[in-house]
This record gives sequence, structure tokens and C-alpha cells, in this order.
Amino acid sequence: MTVHFIGAGPGAADLITVRGRDLIATSPVCLYAGALVPVELLDHCPVGARKIDTAELNLDQIIAELTAAHEAGADVARLHSGDPSVFSAMAEQMRRLDALQIPYDVTPGVPAYAAAAASLGRELTVPEVGQTLILTRIGGRATAMPAGEDLTTLGQSRATLVLHLAVQQIDRVVDELTPNYGADCPVAVVARASRDDELTLRGTLADIAGQVRAAGVRRTAVIIVGKVLAAETFPDSHLYSTTRDR
Repeated sequence: MTVHFIGAGPGAADLITVRGRDLIATSPVCLYAGALVPVELLDHCPVGARKIDTAELNLDQIIAELTAAHEAGADVARLHSGDPSVFSAMAEQMRRLDALQIPYDVTPGVPAYAAAAASLGRELTVPEVGQTLILTRIGGRATAMPAGEDLTTLGQSRATLVLHLAVQQIDRVVDELTPNYGADCPVAVVARASRDDELTLRGTLADIAGQVRAAGVRRTAVIIVGKVLAAETFPDSHLYSTTRDR
């Protein structure tokens, strides 16, 4: 028996890996976050599979379900939105499973920021414009941010920032980033990336908060901040250069 942590992708049902789809199809038990994971993925579950929406469950209840499956010798497809390596709360489940000696593995998925970049038609690492990408969030209702990981400190790098779980505090994001990035720095907000109801907002730190409020975006969105979003004049990559040593 194995608990398979599976990245279910950012929202579109077909943005799941072949491995992830096949694991769902062979697992008699499936745990999924109903508000975030596309329900169409459950169509891949085998006939008679036990399907459990974890949206209203706490950690103890989730572990109880995984333990019951372990005792029954039934593989589990544990679906997380996006890629489980980022902001998925997978680590705390693994810690419990380690203590219980329940085996698990991880299948990566398409992260929300990658789907957002695809919708924007942008590469997030552009030669001599931006080569560093910081994935982060801000403190608030969730757990506190570690020391030194506040936006003011991270913003000193002027690297491309991707913020998850932050759109409800867009004014705070703007206030904390503007001193380092400047009011004219390009910003994009992509809500529900890859879904049929996807919404994309483009602007600058000067006007993005107003756009977010006007559009009523309050959740399931990523904020991308950086010059790469508007880069037009930059050198070709060394990767395909005719002068590169072969």
C-alpha cells in the first residue's frame, strides 16, 4: 500500500501528468480538495473507489482516512492542487505518515505560477532582465512568515516575485514592494489560471490594486511582479547561440 501525493495541476483537468492520471486510475481510495481540484479528475478513479473531499476535514481526520486505507491495504491517490512541493501542506502529512510508518511517494504537477505565465505568454527568466524567481506569500491569517522573508526584504533583490495567497491583501503588497520596484514596475494578476473562468489583469504597481478591486478578485489567484513581464529588448539566450561552444 502506498499513499500517492499527486499534483493535480492548476485547474484545467487535462493539466495532470500521465503518471498522476494512471495512479488515480489504480487507487481504490482518493482524497481531494474539492474546492481546488477539478472534479473531472475523479472520473479516472476505478469503479467503486472511495472518494473523500478533504475541504472540510482537519489534519487528524485526513490522517485517519490514510491510516484506514493503509490497514485495508488500499493505495491512496492524495490529490493536491498545482504542484505539491509549493504551499500544499504536504509536509505535515508526510511527517505523520513517517511516524506511522505508512509509505508514500510524490508525483509532481503543473504549478499555478507556470499556468499563469503560460496565460500571459511570458517566460519568467529573460536574459539580462531577470534570472531569479522568488515564490512566496505574505503573513496574515495563515502561519507567520519566517524572519527575513517579508516583502520589504525580498524586494531588495528586485527579482521576479510570484505571490500566492496574497491577492486579498493587494494594497499591502503594493505598499511594501513599491519602494524597491518603483510604481511603474509591471504586475500581472491571474485568477483561476487555466480554468474556463480564468481572469487576467495586467498593469503596474501604481494601478493593479484598483484593477483587482474592480474585478472582485479575492482568491485562487497569483500575483507576478517584475520587469520580465514587459521585457522586449534583451539579448538572445546563449542556449541557441551560433557562437556557443558545441
